[in-house]
Amino acid sequence: MTDRKPRIVFMGTPEFAVASLKALHDSGCDIAAVVTVPDRPAGRGRKMTFSPVKDYALDNKLQLLQPEKLRDPEFISKLKDLNADIFVVVAFRMLPEAVWSIPPMGTFNLHASLLPQYRGAAPINHAIMNGETRTGVTTFLIDKEIDTGMILLSREAEISPDDTAGSLHDRLMLTGAALTVDTVDGLFTRSLKPKPQKSVAGEQLMPAPKIFPADTVIDWKKPAKLVHNLIRGLSPYPGATTSLRKGDNLIRLKVLGSNLYIDFDSHGNNGGNNQKDSQPGTFPGRLTIMEKSRLIVSCGEGTVEITSLVPEGRKRMSSAEFLRGFDPAGWELA
Repeated sequence: MTDRKPRIVFMGTPEFAVASLKALHDSGCDIAAVVTVPDRPAGRGRKMTFSPVKDYALDNKLQLLQPEKLRDPEFISKLKDLNADIFVVVAFRMLPEAVWSIPPMGTFNLHASLLPQYRGAAPINHAIMNGETRTGVTTFLIDKEIDTGMILLSREAEISPDDTAGSLHDRLMLTGAALTVDTVDGLFTRSLKPKPQKSVAGEQLMPAPKIFPADTVIDWKKPAKLVHNLIRGLSPYPGATTSLRKGDNLIRLKVLGSNLYIDFDSHGNNGGNNQKDSQPGTFPGRLTIMEKSRLIVSCGEGTVEITSLVPEGRKRMSSAEFLRGFDPAGWELA
């Protein structure tokens, strides 16, 4: 009988990964090394910055590896010399087989969805954009295909109507951290039995590809519910985008907060009935200002109230703050 703790190599980059690294560290795992991306210049001053995972590793005096190339023979040799039991991957790069095949107890990844649903780079964003009411986190053994390996553990989470990608990210980050610790324990004690990914009969598998700038543009011709889901699914990052136009004048905006705005009476006042949608304008993109501080936009069906936005070159602000210095006459959202 031994009291030896699991010996781990952890691989990750953003804040989402830090929670899992901290949970493993706090649980007493032997963190042999932390692998993260190389430092990069960022911002207007091109100042060298490094990842949140590197921050944690430095603060806790953990051995740090930052390979430029994951296939580099010297890096692979270092990994082998660490004699780790398990490699843990959270929000990192795609690993070559020469890396993920090293540890005797396997290499697993934490993914922010209930696999096989929402395979890909942006599962949190796409789940909200598609109006899902439930999601979760999954750990799975890495193999040659992306996000298709044998499932180890999963845990469900609710998506509330008010959730944004940011709020859901923070909840799944903590849920995932706990699941990561449980997965390491299960692999180390050999109590976990990996199982293949299976979809429910008749269920459509939804992808979660990387989000590009073109994917963030709001189409006001779509129903209000879809517009609202796009906005909250892209908030706070990368942000849903639109433009205010008046003749040759253009103001680019990121829309970070919205509500479904419902039930206007014939005078354009909110009637207080929360059961039906209506629209104050006659065409998508039409602006209506309510109470001099509320920005309402007509969609293809129904209306959306913009509550938070970022005009190009300025800071995030409420619609009330934006409207104090803006005359909406003649402007349309496009």
